[in-house]
Amino acid sequence: MFEQTFKNIDDILHKDAGCGSELDYVEQTSWILFLKYLDDFEKDKGTAAELSGKSYTPIIDKDYQWTVWAMPKGKDGKLDHHKALTGDDLSDFVNNKLFPYLKKFKLSAESADTIEYKIGEIFSELKNRIQSGYNLREVINRIDELRFRTHAEKHEMSHLYEDKIKNMGNAGRNGGEYYTPRPLITTIVRVVAPKIGDKIYDGAVGSAGFLCEAFDYLKSGPSTGSGAGLSSKDWETLQKKTFYGKEKKSLAYIIGIMNMILHGVEAPNIIHTNTLAENLADIQEKDRYDVVLANPPFGGKERAEVQQNFPIKTGETASLFLQHFIKILKAGGRAGVVIKNTFLSNTDNASVALRKHLLESCNLHTVLDLPGGTFTGAGVKTVVLFFEKGKATQKVWFYSLNLDRNLGKTNPLNENDLANFVQLQKTFAESENSWTLPVAELVEATNGTYDLSVKNPNKKEEAALRQPQAILEEMRALDKESEEILNSILELL
Repeated sequence: MFEQTFKNIDDILHKDAGCGSELDYVEQTSWILFLKYLDDFEKDKGTAAELSGKSYTPIIDKDYQWTVWAMPKGKDGKLDHHKALTGDDLSDFVNNKLFPYLKKFKLSAESADTIEYKIGEIFSELKNRIQSGYNLREVINRIDELRFRTHAEKHEMSHLYEDKIKNMGNAGRNGGEYYTPRPLITTIVRVVAPKIGDKIYDGAVGSAGFLCEAFDYLKSGPSTGSGAGLSSKDWETLQKKTFYGKEKKSLAYIIGIMNMILHGVEAPNIIHTNTLAENLADIQEKDRYDVVLANPPFGGKERAEVQQNFPIKTGETASLFLQHFIKILKAGGRAGVVIKNTFLSNTDNASVALRKHLLESCNLHTVLDLPGGTFTGAGVKTVVLFFEKGKATQKVWFYSLNLDRNLGKTNPLNENDLANFVQLQKTFAESENSWTLPVAELVEATNGTYDLSVKNPNKKEEAALRQPQAILEEMRALDKESEEILNSILELL
């Protein structure tokens, strides 16, 4: 039902003059979806309070509640067309009353870690782009069909929402930046293995895929004994004191918050800011985190004033993020960071200095080399760096993911592809695809450039394919030889 509803909504928005792409569809679906979710959230809170003999004061005033402005219903449970706004009346109410009312929550909320504050933030960042009030009415009617009351409903909803985020990569405007393949995220989280009580951070949060996956991982109780369940104290820790993120782009910021809320984090600690505008010298112990999980944007270029915030000056966005992540980790903190594979071998001064800094200040224990096509449509090769802060690297364990198929939209990366890596990484075992390299050897072999693009010594070299020109030349030589033999025979006759 959820999937068909989303398709119907996209069809409606496709007809609207204010929505031009998949990105707009996701953005506009998000705010309406959020208000429907909020209505179900309030109902659940009210029911829980009633069962415990307490009273519940709704967050949203009556005139702005979903059942009043969006879906007033008669005794038969159907939409009351006499009370329901539509057309220009609906557009005017949403633009001139509803949005201004919801924006004010940012100022009136008690603190930033409340759902009230998140309501204010979301509606300060967004605007209603659906120009036709009749289209808006149709979308509201469709979204009202959705339910967020049971765990199964929320689970299905969160997965479908992620599918929509993934599809944004086809819509231009760098939508694909917001999405990292879920099997890869799951694997990174599993290797880094966060524990309840860790503060987990993503400074390039995008659609919050890493934080959502870490929440699902911890919620299932791996650190309390699998399936043991969480105490109320653990649950409060997960809700308010575990997940932190920063995001520069408005749409990704909204989607990240929505994604976390749909996964079950009521008031995500995600801030709308440019992470790289923060001076590394200003980061203090209180600002640091136990775990960093991230896939920072690569290929971007930062302005000179932003580069001044970093000891190693470079315009490459991903290299600045890596410096930020190293600095913001606590001593003993762990990280799993996706980066372009050219980071391993670039010869410019900044890249060499950054590799040296990483190896000397952290234990880079694992490098996972991913095949091309891992990021659908991105066309770049990437690696994942796994490191712990505080001790210099003595040796690096490499794993090269070699698959017997090409990755793409119809044949994406899956968890089975990475199962062997996860298993071998536990003991840093050697195999046809994995090997260990002492850093002392690395420094000597690379003349101090710390080049990490080491070829797999365990992989048998396949015979190189010959060039067509060489084959043609050999054929001509054979023809000439055959002709000479034939001529010799004819002379004997």
